[in-house]
Amino acid sequence: MAVDHYENFPVASLLLPSRLRPAVRDLYAFARGADDIADEGDASAAARLERLEAWRAAVRDLGAGRPAQVSLTDTDRAIFARLGDTLVRHQMPIQPLLDLLSAFIQDLSVTRYADEPALLDYCRRSANPVGRLMLHLFGQTRPVDLAQSDAICTGLQRVNFCQDVSLDQAKGRCYIPLDCLARHGLEPDDMKALCADPPTPPSDAWRAVVREQAGQARRALLTGSPLAWRLPGRAGLELRLVVHGGLRILEKLAAEGNDPWTNRPILGRADAFLLCWRAFCTPCPDAASPNHHDT
Repeated sequence: MAVDHYENFPVASLLLPSRLRPAVRDLYAFARGADDIADEGDASAAARLERLEAWRAAVRDLGAGRPAQVSLTDTDRAIFARLGDTLVRHQMPIQPLLDLLSAFIQDLSVTRYADEPALLDYCRRSANPVGRLMLHLFGQTRPVDLAQSDAICTGLQRVNFCQDVSLDQAKGRCYIPLDCLARHGLEPDDMKALCADPPTPPSDAWRAVVREQAGQARRALLTGSPLAWRLPGRAGLELRLVVHGGLRILEKLAAEGNDPWTNRPILGRADAFLLCWRAFCTPCPDAASPNHHDT
């Protein structure tokens, strides 16, 4: 399994309390559905934008305590009917949902990020809302909890960027900041040769770029990781598995020489025991540990 498609939503996980599983499924359906509008199928950019704007209006309607007033497809209306019930039942905020939609809308027109602040702003809206929604469900919304959740979600998003450089390039997108590429004498279009058939092996400069981006992902995961060891019960265990999953993918990436073009790192069945052992039996990972230095 890869860290993508909102897999940091623990959808229907046996680790979730049964009372929360329907809510998580409803929130996941919203996030997955909106992302698919932005990314999947052959609709025009204008049609995608129109549909996402309708979703944004529908979320605002739900936040005002009324059913969606805009025109929606039958599938979309079913998603919003269930979402509305979940928002009321669990007294959920709508801002994380609006943030997600703003990121999906941005994906329609923005394909490059100038620097680290620009990329982090995108992560703030495309990834961090997922963790915030989950914390609201579990009633863990202290500022320190939200800040560490944001770090974990940003870290997972950046793991995904490291995994999917070739997939994103095929969509015309690059989630490596342009100033990072420039420091190594590279441009986004230079990646085309790495994705060609046959591909050109990545240069030392490209490997250094991936190593740098993986290091940023690792630091974010480690910054947020105390939350996973502080949350009680099954919520904490679920989050520890997620954190260790992201760190494990980065380990695999480093072991393959920071070359995700040739060997896209994913988690398989062989990793399951290791992740469970780490989640159950190891202390919170320390950023100063040599096992977590950038490689």
